[in-house]
Amino acid sequence: MMVIVDFLWITRKEEDYMVELNYEFFWKEALNQILEEIGEQEFNRWFAMVGYRSHSDNIITLGVPSNFYREEVKRRYKNNLEVKLKLISDQDITIEFEIGAVTPQIKIKEETEKPAEPLEKTTEPTPAAKPVKDKKPPHPHLRLGYNFDNFVIGVNNSFAANAALAITKNPDGTAYNPLFLYGGVGLGKTHLTQAIGNYLYAHTDLKIIYTSAENFLNELVDSIGDKKATNAFKNKYRYTDVLLMDDIHFLQGNKGATQEELFHTFNTLYDSNKQIVFTSDRPASELKHIPERLISRFGRGLSVDLSPPDYETRCAILKRKAEAKKAVIPDDVIALLSKNISSNVRDLEGAFTTLIAYADLAGKEITVEVAQQQLKDIFASPKQANMSVDIIIKVIAEHYQLSSNDLRGKKRSQKIVVPRQIAMFISHEITEFSTTEIGQTFGGRDHTTVMHSCNKIKEKMQADPKLDASIQKLVGLIKEYTAKS
Repeated sequence: MMVIVDFLWITRKEEDYMVELNYEFFWKEALNQILEEIGEQEFNRWFAMVGYRSHSDNIITLGVPSNFYREEVKRRYKNNLEVKLKLISDQDITIEFEIGAVTPQIKIKEETEKPAEPLEKTTEPTPAAKPVKDKKPPHPHLRLGYNFDNFVIGVNNSFAANAALAITKNPDGTAYNPLFLYGGVGLGKTHLTQAIGNYLYAHTDLKIIYTSAENFLNELVDSIGDKKATNAFKNKYRYTDVLLMDDIHFLQGNKGATQEELFHTFNTLYDSNKQIVFTSDRPASELKHIPERLISRFGRGLSVDLSPPDYETRCAILKRKAEAKKAVIPDDVIALLSKNISSNVRDLEGAFTTLIAYADLAGKEITVEVAQQQLKDIFASPKQANMSVDIIIKVIAEHYQLSSNDLRGKKRSQKIVVPRQIAMFISHEITEFSTTEIGQTFGGRDHTTVMHSCNKIKEKMQADPKLDASIQKLVGLIKEYTAKS
């Protein structure tokens, strides 16, 4: 016989009762008290991505997405939480942390809300808080699959995910406005942006616009010459509550009219405290041929980069995908994919889809051998797990008649800067190391420096085919050196 009584589980066992404390109940009650003390905005910033994992021997284990969050939550709240747990349970309960992928706890506020006040004391809800109709039609430009529940958080994206979640809790345009998300393809920028839109569309009556910079330009072009259409275009974008715009880098170049219109749209929304979110493949400061006044507005709020996921996060993504598809994927196959595909989430998911499709059509189980055979072209890509950044630095330094210390050092002469940028570019292209790890190898540089170097070399390669050939030759020398070592 099992009886649940508030925070006790009481199990009948022969003639005795064995009492086990419900630690998860204690944790939720402690969260409730913390929420009352620090307020919703701070609560969502630090606890939206702290998940209850397990308990044993008066220890509660919490999941956090990164070292950063572990240290910050420990420093800010651990002692306070343990005091509250002591008062609630009359037990000395210790909190420990476990780093790993965490599903955002976006419903935690709803679970810990206070009971409603008596009817005579209630007031009319604000427009953003009005009850949502049960059968609200899907948003015409948002994909339902892009939500926070299926976004796997790791070290590479935890800051961006936390910022996105904070906006859903405070969409009044006063916290992070604009939010500027940047990074390479397939890293989750569009997913997070649309997740914001889907959450706000489902839970509020706010007017949400999701578009791409290219579509914004096309709409403007279509409206030119028609005063009524032009006014409709301006009203559409300037009188929305939330503007989500993907791929803002598309507006680089000779697109003066579109840049001008976006400038005025931004000012109107920003001055009215309307939330704006932009995505880009690079930081705002590196956008070319865009007016400085527009660049400065992109940087008014919070800029966050998304980098490629680490190994643990890649494994978590694949496991989540397998659960969603109800597919049986052995752990050794997940490990194989995670080790060999490190560029971005899109490539990882593409390989996963290929395996699922093959298993379904061929009627075979997914094994390591099957994965190696079906994904041999992907695994043969330039990324190699045994590549060393130290070897890359050594080969390139010798080629340019420099020392390894020159490439790792701080000297900024042209003779050293270009080879250093080439070394960073090749490291990013043919190794599985993140930009943060590469930056550390190059004298403790920031990951944004590595991204900047990669972008500079890409631009030079497009303008100078000889550089492209030279880099391919260097890659060959690095592979030969690696094979011999």
